[in-house]
Formats: sequence, C-alpha cells, structure tokens
Amino acid sequence: MKQETIVMIVGAGPAGIATSACLNLLSIPNIVLEREDCYASLWQKKAYDRLKLHLAKNFCQLPHMPFPLSAPTFVPKNMFVQYLKNYVYHFNVDPLYQRSVESAWYDKSAQKWVVTAQNNVSGLVEEYVSEFLVVATGENSEGFIPNVYGLDTFKGLVIHSSEYENGKTFGDKDVLVVGAGNSGMEIAYDLCNWGAQTSVVVRSPIHVLNKELVQLGMYFLKYIRCTIVDKMVLVLSKLLYGDLGRFGIQRPLKGPFLLKKETGRSPVIDVGTISKIKTGDIKVMTSIKDIQGDIIKFTNGQERQFDAIVFATCDTSDFPGEPL
Repeated sequence: MKQETIVMIVGAGPAGIATSACLNLLSIPNIVLEREDCYASLWQKKAYDRLKLHLAKNFCQLPHMPFPLSAPTFVPKNMFVQYLKNYVYHFNVDPLYQRSVESAWYDKSAQKWVVTAQNNVSGLVEEYVSEFLVVATGENSEGFIPNVYGLDTFKGLVIHSSEYENGKTFGDKDVLVVGAGNSGMEIAYDLCNWGAQTSVVVRSPIHVLNKELVQLGMYFLKYIRCTIVDKMVLVLSKLLYGDLGRFGIQRPLKGPFLLKKETGRSPVIDVGTISKIKTGDIKVMTSIKDIQGDIIKFTNGQERQFDAIVFATCDTSDFPGEPL
C-alpha cells in the first residue's frame, strides 16, 4: 500500500492534531499516523485521575479554538479530553490509527519524504510519500522502569506511573514513588491523601514552584530576559517554601525557565506535596542502592520495607548507570 500527500504527521497527540487542523484550514492535504487506537492516548489512557493542566488554559489551548470562558484556569483531565474531542471533530482531523512508524527517510532525487509504517491490525507494512514531514511524538511518550539491582526479588507491586489511576487500593500500604518530576510528586501527594505511607525518591536537584508562580513567570517572559525572570521567580519561591534543603530537596544552579529552555527539564509544580513533606506525611528518600525482597536500601545507608513501588520515570537519559 502506498499513499502520497503533501504533509505527513507522525503522532496524534495535541501537537499532531493541532498541526493537522491548521493544515486543514488551509486546504493542504495531510495524513496523521498514530500508533495507538485513539488521539491523545497519554491523556485518554495513561493519565491519573486527579491530573490537571499544570499551565493556565491560555497557554494550553490549541490554535483557532480557545477554551470556553467557563473553563477553570487549570483545566482538569476529563475536561481537556473533551476539549480535544471537540477540536478533532470541528477541524475534521482524521488520524490513521494503529500505525507504528518503522522508518522515515528523505529521497533527494524525488525531493520527498518516504515513511514506512506497520498496520498493527492487518500486519501489513504501508508506505507514505510526502513533501513535508512533521514529527509530533512528544517528549513523555515512553514510560521506563530502570534496571534497579534486585528489583526482580521485590515481592510487592511494581507499576509505572502510566498505569496509576488513583491511590484507592494503596491505603495503609508503604509505597515508594521513584522520580520527583511533576507526575511523581503529584502521585505521592495523591497516595498520601488516600492513606498510604508514602515516600518519594528525590535523586537530583529540582525547582519547586506553584502554578501561580509559573503563570507569572511565563507572562513576564514575553517582556523580560529569562535570567531576570528566573531570579524574580526564585526569590518568590524561597519566600513561599523556605529552605527545602533541610527536607532533602536541593535546587539546581540554573534557574527554572533557563533550565527548561536548555535541557527540557520542567520545574515541579507543587499541588500540595511540599506541605506534606514538611509535616513528615511524605518522606524524602535518596537514590536507591539495591533491593532485597521487600527491603529497599538507599545510598545514604537507610533501609526501609515497602509494599509497592511506583516508577514515575520517563526514559534512560535520566539514569546513566548510577544508583537510582
């Protein structure tokens, strides 16, 4: 099977469907390939129940369709999924689902892109030819459970955060969340609220801001240099949270927005986790050294027994062969 078009788009997440919508408005033929069986699969299938957009709605709305005025500033998961459904319908975005792209190369003689994809239903390999190629596969599409020494001996539950829905089944259990990004910190907060004895591994320095500080910073970034905005936001963060170093949380040397710009690492947007850490309801742990049965040993010499581990980890780039 071979199809030709003007623009090929790989990925039917928000970026992919927005690209297709803009092209449709200009009557430019395009094809969207998606390996899952739905658009925005991370939001529809792999997002925990309490998730909200971490940025204000005006920073998250897709082109040509603002959120309704009645929508809250920070849109919850179910409302965002409905917004995407309305968007796909309104702009006639029609992805080809269950297509796993295997290769993409540029044919210099024909001056066109050649994309091959496996149809996961029929098993056939399909070929698509286009003048332009847009890769919209996202930065958090792959969950990853690192190869922690002794993990295979752990007798409790081990899941990735993409499988986590809520803490209902974890009440009264000792749960370790590995990863102190936005997902990890919010899942730790959710577990604690459901009654779990919660600990979180904070392996690397992180910036902690609240949603209002992020919103303020993004507003000023339109008019002021990033380094100045970083200094302003960090002063406000320190006034709000105090010295988090005594709770095991260190700040990076570079500011939050500069760090995002240079490395893609986002600040942690606090939803209440820090107050739980300060009261001792959520314990901060150092990197994991190894696991022996239900006993987990940490690099600072601590040993703790756990019933479950939730890995809120994205890819191998964060774990270059050293203790987790």
